[in-house]
Amino acid sequence: MKLLRKQIDKIKPHFQKGGRFEMLHSTFDAFETFLFVPDKVTSKGAHIRDSIDMKRTMAVVVAAMVPTLLFGMWNVGHQHFIATGIDAGFWQEFMHGLIRVMPIVVVSYVSGLAVEFIFAQIRGHEVNEGFLVTGMLIPLIVPVDVPLWMVAVATVFAVIIGKEVFGGTGMNILNPALTARAFLFFAYPTYMSGDFVWISGLLKGEGIVDGFSGATPLANASLGNIEAIPSSMAMFIGTIPGSIGETSTVAILIGALILWFTGVGSVKIMASVFVGGLVMGGILNIFAVNPFMEIPAWEHLIMGGFAFGAVYMATDPVTATQTERGKYIYGFLVGFLAILIRVLNPAYPEGMMLAILFMNVFAPLIDHNVMQANIKRRLKRAAAGTNK
Repeated sequence: MKLLRKQIDKIKPHFQKGGRFEMLHSTFDAFETFLFVPDKVTSKGAHIRDSIDMKRTMAVVVAAMVPTLLFGMWNVGHQHFIATGIDAGFWQEFMHGLIRVMPIVVVSYVSGLAVEFIFAQIRGHEVNEGFLVTGMLIPLIVPVDVPLWMVAVATVFAVIIGKEVFGGTGMNILNPALTARAFLFFAYPTYMSGDFVWISGLLKGEGIVDGFSGATPLANASLGNIEAIPSSMAMFIGTIPGSIGETSTVAILIGALILWFTGVGSVKIMASVFVGGLVMGGILNIFAVNPFMEIPAWEHLIMGGFAFGAVYMATDPVTATQTERGKYIYGFLVGFLAILIRVLNPAYPEGMMLAILFMNVFAPLIDHNVMQANIKRRLKRAAAGTNK
């Protein structure tokens, strides 16, 4: 590492102001800070100092997604061999999933970071680490058979339209990863819905067993095929068709614990999302007029992308609410609306994406009202004190 540090210090002047490659300063700085902790410190004025910075925060979130990624790789292979009727061991299933999933991850990172670097160079800003999380989220929320070029187009769209047009990392109002999924869903719906997109090889018809269905639990529920829904244990563990990283509630809860113990993810938002989902599910159970509405409220929490959205999407510190009371309101409404959209919208049984994007837009309004309520309460308290 010392040798690498010496080499970087040797070429660094060429990328600084007045150097031959001054225009590539942002690119060089991104690679240097990726390899080594920045040596910049505050020298004057009042600043909040903490042991964690954006890079460490993003690294923790990526680490929290590793369990879902690893399980997703295995489940991709597992579902493939079930569909083809071939007996396979754990490692054969995992390697098949690894081969199918890693290209999606690579394309997501390469296309997204390319846009990040270009905008950083044009603006003369540092390359922010925010895309480290977005680049991992996008592969986890798409079907395994989505074409790689679609992943690249959706990622570029999400970075430019979902973030850069607002000023870059920290300024966006919509979650970039969900923006990518929304783009794919509305631009290429046939590759984001149906029975064949969730299982590796089904779109190509690679020797699929007769009678096999790759329908997800939500797809079966929306069609009224309640008897075809897998067991609660299968949905909790995640051995079901679905997006790469959204099927296993167990793996997602491991990630939630990492975010909770490190303080990176808001447990208030996570808990509120689940409470909101339970409340809406309970209301639907009371007024059940179809089989989908009869599904127990708690089962909704382990179906589809509900748990994944609650842990990794709704807790985005940029697009979520900032006030403490606002986090409870925001999270509750996300869960409440997700189940409402899921059950009452037959054209789109997975409502988590729309619910989070909708609440992203309303998050500033929630914070504004919370702060105004606090101001009014304090003014009343001050007025009562002066009247004594």
